[in-house]
Amino acid sequence: CNYPGAVCQDPRFVGGDGITFYFHGKKNQDFCLVSNGNMHINGHFIGKGNPKMMRDFTWVQSIGILFENHQLLLGAKRTSKWEENVNHLEFSLDGKSIFPEGAKWQSTKGENVIVTRTSDTNSVTIKVAENFKVTAVVVPISVEESRIHGYNITDEDCFAHLEFNFKFYRLTENVDGVLGQTYGRNYVSKVKMGVPMPVMGGYDKYVSSHIFASDCAVSQFHGNRRMLGIGINDSTVEYPALKCSSGIQGNGVVCKK
Repeated sequence: CNYPGAVCQDPRFVGGDGITFYFHGKKNQDFCLVSNGNMHINGHFIGKGNPKMMRDFTWVQSIGILFENHQLLLGAKRTSKWEENVNHLEFSLDGKSIFPEGAKWQSTKGENVIVTRTSDTNSVTIKVAENFKVTAVVVPISVEESRIHGYNITDEDCFAHLEFNFKFYRLTENVDGVLGQTYGRNYVSKVKMGVPMPVMGGYDKYVSSHIFASDCAVSQFHGNRRMLGIGINDSTVEYPALKCSSGIQGNGVVCKK
């Protein structure tokens, strides 16, 4: 959760520029996380109302990914009681539910999708050749987390959600979205630094009509048509040796190679 491309907790992002920020969105709505010519990623937010604040407590329950003419869904199943040895992860490709019985599954119809289990349950890595890789795990809100943060989680729903990290292979300079914009060549962070919780605004720009919609105001997606513009670079936008963590008392972020 401390590497660029990460989305964890309520939701805490680490941008491609290494800067940590929060984007709360709204519960039961979908938001554009990344939009590029060859790929569009939405996140479905779940949450609880917070009477003491002007926003909801939110988490990312699922992500819907459009690439070429395909739709990929990765999500956490709703559950009341969390059991570590039970699978709470769901995955589908073009509407067909898929989860490998073994450690690895590879598509056979030209989608170039490889799914690899990273543990027996609840964690997976999905790679689409020459496009992106996402490593995800399903986690619940624990009793202790609920107590500390005042989430008021009940036995009806433990709010299982995703924590995930992206690596991208072919982003263009026009990439946008809550997370995607931070990979842009000329991007300058919009969040206020030096505060305990730097927040990304712009709710209206990123809201999508559903998990597979590319109709947010900042959408750049055009499916399998020829990509426009010049790419940021031809190499993988990946940070295998860069780790970021919160600064003293959570203010800012520190990155080390």
